[in-house]
Amino acid sequence: MLTRLTTVVTSLSSRERLILALALLVAIVFALTRGVPLVQSAYAARADSIDSVELDIEREQRLLNAAESWAEKRAATEDKLARAEAELFRGATAAVVEANIQRAVSQHAANAGITVNSTRLAESVQTGEFTAISQELSFRTNDASATVAFLRAIDNSVPALRVAGFSLDRSRSQFSGAITVVGFARLQDAARQAGSQARGARR
Repeated sequence: MLTRLTTVVTSLSSRERLILALALLVAIVFALTRGVPLVQSAYAARADSIDSVELDIEREQRLLNAAESWAEKRAATEDKLARAEAELFRGATAAVVEANIQRAVSQHAANAGITVNSTRLAESVQTGEFTAISQELSFRTNDASATVAFLRAIDNSVPALRVAGFSLDRSRSQFSGAITVVGFARLQDAARQAGSQARGARR
């Protein structure tokens, strides 16, 4: 085909060749004036598409990082909540919780080699479904160091107990003292009642 085209061009006169050259020149100019903007437009569209994809990737990465951060915060919050729940005494009534606190303190005292003499009537303060119960006990021991073990056991107690008051006196070879501990509880009856009231309010 190229040989035939060469033969045709060779057979043309000088005038015809000039016309053909001008036609080719016009075609080239037309292609440049129309083709270059099309190429530039296509390039710009491709660049915009790439920028859009990069922005989408960056946005997804930020969302992923945020999701991981929130997941970590949620796990930390749930862990704190679980530890806080573990520190609470539980019982249907304040009397049950008082007995549990008294039993726990008496057990810590016995483990430390301390004898509990008596207990006073517990005092409680309730706020919503939570109750703070204060219990005072008097004790005696022949070993002053036993009180250190006793206080350490209370400090590490689960459910949590807090020492609100402490005194220690010595009489000859015996030590006697008093301790006031505070425990915190979520009363089950109060929780159920609060839940029932909340459901009734929603209705």
